[in-house]
Amino acid sequence: MFEIIVDSAANIPAELCKKYKIKVLSFVNLVNGKEMTCFEPDLTPEQERAKGKEYYDAIREGAEVKTGLISSGIFEDTFREIIEADKDVLYFSLSKNISGNYNSARVAADAVLDDCSNGRKIRLVDSLNASLGQGLLAIYASEMREKGMSFDEVADTIETYPARLNGVFTVGNLKYIARTGRLSGTTALVGNMLSIKPILRGSKDGYIVQFRKCRGRKAVLNELVNLLCDNITDPENQIIGVAHADAYEDSLYVIEQIKKRIKVRDVINTTYDFCTGSHVGPESLAVFFMGKDRELGADIRLPFHFFYSSSSHKKVPELAY
Repeated sequence: MFEIIVDSAANIPAELCKKYKIKVLSFVNLVNGKEMTCFEPDLTPEQERAKGKEYYDAIREGAEVKTGLISSGIFEDTFREIIEADKDVLYFSLSKNISGNYNSARVAADAVLDDCSNGRKIRLVDSLNASLGQGLLAIYASEMREKGMSFDEVADTIETYPARLNGVFTVGNLKYIARTGRLSGTTALVGNMLSIKPILRGSKDGYIVQFRKCRGRKAVLNELVNLLCDNITDPENQIIGVAHADAYEDSLYVIEQIKKRIKVRDVINTTYDFCTGSHVGPESLAVFFMGKDRELGADIRLPFHFFYSSSSHKKVPELAY
């Protein structure tokens, strides 16, 4: 028997966490100095969307948002409780090239396994992604568990998935990227004036990279649809993900256009997780799907990515050249 664990950046709606028996460790953001738990296990989809609107409206109004790691202590307590209950642990993390969370979990896992001698295991899977790029991996792992696959069979299989799970997204306003210090305010201002809409993606190494640019919101949404429909494999057996930062109507448009072109097994449509969403800003929208690989074409490394400081709750830009 084993437990599947994610952090709240995995962006799995609460009702699906219950359905798939996935445990969530929540990030805690500071919004204007007040703590806000990013995941609440009992919210309905409508309540989650309302909370998302409130959060992204606060960002629009200039709220100061600070993010932080989940501490190694929280991971250690969680892992230890499961191991001592004679179960194994399978944890899915944010890309370690986006966040320090993977390392916090690794430190905790080492400490627990050094103390325990019951033969149970902890395996960590770097999603090489964020948002539903993590969440879909955990859901697929849960389905494998339900089919009776062993812990190691599931872990060995799912470790091959990140190389094919694509996350592609756009942002609503470049000023939120500029606030990280890795894009100049002038560039953001000019880009917004010209209605330049970037498409970004998770690279095969788990970095956020610039991929394409479009002119206008509708054009960039259509290009996200094209990228998914042109690169997805075996869509009828796939769950695809759409995550939006208070851009619900746009998410419905994207899903409608996808369904006009291909048939998929299921679609998850949810508000973009608050931790990573604070860095990309309101109106961001992302799609997630499995392809034959993550080589959607030539891309350009953006001169920024983020990790989260556990001690200060500050978002800290880190060079990624």
